[in-house]
Amino acid sequence: MQAPRTGSVIRRSKLVPALVAMTALALVTGCASNKSNTGTYSPASGTHSASPGSNLARAEVSKWAKTYEKDRSNRRAILGYSNALSQNGQIEQSMAVLRSGVIAHQQDREIASAYGKILAMNGRFDEALNVLKRAQRPDMPDWKIMSAEAAIYDQTGNHEKARRLYKQALKIAPDDPSLLNNLGLSYLLSNKLPDAEYTLRRAASLPGADSRVRQNLALVLGIQGKFDEAVEVATSELDPRQAQANIAYLRTMMQKRQSS
Repeated sequence: MQAPRTGSVIRRSKLVPALVAMTALALVTGCASNKSNTGTYSPASGTHSASPGSNLARAEVSKWAKTYEKDRSNRRAILGYSNALSQNGQIEQSMAVLRSGVIAHQQDREIASAYGKILAMNGRFDEALNVLKRAQRPDMPDWKIMSAEAAIYDQTGNHEKARRLYKQALKIAPDDPSLLNNLGLSYLLSNKLPDAEYTLRRAASLPGADSRVRQNLALVLGIQGKFDEAVEVATSELDPRQAQANIAYLRTMMQKRQSS
């Protein structure tokens, strides 16, 4: 892992706006790849290919609603319908579907994980951790549940504990780009920028890494003043409009950093 370089660290108070913008970058580039979703806080399995309220999002809800109505205990229908609802912005309804699913499938770790994630997305961190810990099995740990639990610790500021869990999960799934992406973001949240860069570079080099991993890498590069490389990474697979939006963001971020 790279050693920290002099001048590469910025004060935590100045990192906050960049982290807010990081979320915006993920939203800008969420549809840039048809590869599997490796975003950090996804409520359930599936890709983020539709905007809330769009015709496509509503069509997905309608399709899965019919499947779910036929058999509300069908795990595939529970996961598909809850994910479609979440993608359409119907978060409370999605939580209700998953809550019923957890009751119907008390040993199903995927449903429990999805429920824990969506609880965390809505700030219900204690509930989310309880759900995830009950779903985990110490004798056969699920790395996806570890990752979901770690993400909650990151959101609540316990970054050291989050990284310990990510590293445990990486022992089970050593080359999973989503785990490395989340670990890289955890380093970023702690202002450990060289470690974040090293980890995100590794994640971006792996098969299955989606556009958001590379955009997160671009963010870390930009924060450290590596603007040319950040632009190259940020625009490598985007359409011109998305690329210009990312470049504009990076320029603004660099200008604010230089003037501070």
